[in-house]
Order: sequence, then structure tokens, then C-alpha cells
Amino acid sequence: MSMKISVITVCYNSAGTIGDTLRSVREQTYKNIEHIIIDGGSKDNTLEIVAALGPHVATLVSERDSGIFDAMNKGLALATGKIIGFLNSDDVFANKDVVSKIAQTMADQSIDACYGDLIYVAQDDVNKVVRYWKSREYKNGLFQRGWVPAHPTFYARRKLYQDYGYFDIDLRLAADFDILLRFFEAHRISSAYIPDILVKMRLGGASNASFSNVLQQNREIAMAFRKYGFNVGMKPFIFKLLLRFLQFIRKPESP
Repeated sequence: MSMKISVITVCYNSAGTIGDTLRSVREQTYKNIEHIIIDGGSKDNTLEIVAALGPHVATLVSERDSGIFDAMNKGLALATGKIIGFLNSDDVFANKDVVSKIAQTMADQSIDACYGDLIYVAQDDVNKVVRYWKSREYKNGLFQRGWVPAHPTFYARRKLYQDYGYFDIDLRLAADFDILLRFFEAHRISSAYIPDILVKMRLGGASNASFSNVLQQNREIAMAFRKYGFNVGMKPFIFKLLLRFLQFIRKPESP
């Protein structure tokens, strides 16, 4: 447990769910965790809940920001762990050993980043599985075939962000896709797939909040491909629809 792992949680008016997130981090068997909370100036009692349930929290910042990815960048700038990941304020780790598995995987110094599987769960019941995002070992070119690792399961060495940059806040809905594309396809980082469910993610999120948001996210994904020199046409988006359909059909052996 000598390797510090930073877990960044971005929140805004998250009183209904952040308690579960805080408990999820606090109860991890791996204890060398730097939990950073970046709050956007919540108007509800989010900060009161953090004060009550977050004695383990290393850093708390509460101020206005320019959106979720700006807030994530603030967290990255404050993180001191060798490994950094994100746990959203309405998400939880799948079990108490998740960070321990990440630490064991990242103990191999040849690995730049790791990721695993994710399940989408009902808003009011984190044990009710709605969608299963099962990943796979990365191979060059998979992004052009609609594949991408689930960002909430992605943990990377801090050096990657220092060398290749933070989130592009001009991409309001797809900055997470952009940074993964940058790391995997543009810079060919080394990665490891952990074949386990790492995160339970409540249904919702800005990118799926409306049809217009879905369209805008896909426009931004196309912009990201062009930015890194990939001329992909409609192929990734067709495969993405197929993969998403399969995620609703496929069910995990155990949630």
C-alpha cells in the first residue's frame, strides 16, 4: 500500500447520492487513497454530507467552475498520487477490493494505465443492473470500431496527464472520449484490462440527458477523431450503436 492512488470526485448539488460515493471510497480495503472532492458551489447540503461522511477526504474545493471537465482538471492539478482516477458523485465502487486490484495491476511499472468493466444501475437501486459495459484488451484501431474503455474505470499514472495534457474543456460532452483517444490511439500508451466489474454507475449523465446532447456528443467525438488525424467516417458511430445495444442484452454473472 505504499503507492498513493488519487480518486477525484466532482460534484454539484449531489446530496442525494454523494453519501454512497463517500462510503464506497472510505470502505476500500486499500487505504493509501487520496480522495479529492471538487464541488461546483452546491446550493443543497452536499458539503454538509461531505463533512459528516468524509473524514477520509484529503482535499475539498468548493467554487464555481466551467463544467464537469473543468472541475476534473482542477482535481488533476491537485492530485499527488502516482495513479489517478475518477469516481463520479453518483457512482460507487463495485466492491471493497476495487482499488486494491488497481494497485496490484499498476505495480507493474511497464503499465501506463488500467481499466475494467462497468455496470449501469437504477437511480434508486445500485444493485439493479440495467446495462453491462464489458470491456476487453486494447488493440490499436479499436476506437475506430466504436470501442472505448469506460472512463469511470480508467486509472492512469499522473505522468500521462503531465506529458499529454488534461481534459479539453472546449468539448463539453466528449472530453472524456477525447482524452482516452489521445492516450490510447495518438500516444499508444501501454494498458492492462482488469476483467472485473469495477464501478456501478447510476443511469443518467449530461451526454444522455436529451437527444440534442447525444447529437452534440457525437459531433464532438467526430471533432476529436479529426483533431488527432483519424478520418473515420460513420464507421465508429455504427459500431458504437451496436455495442451499446449489446450492453443492454448482456448481463454480468454477478453484479
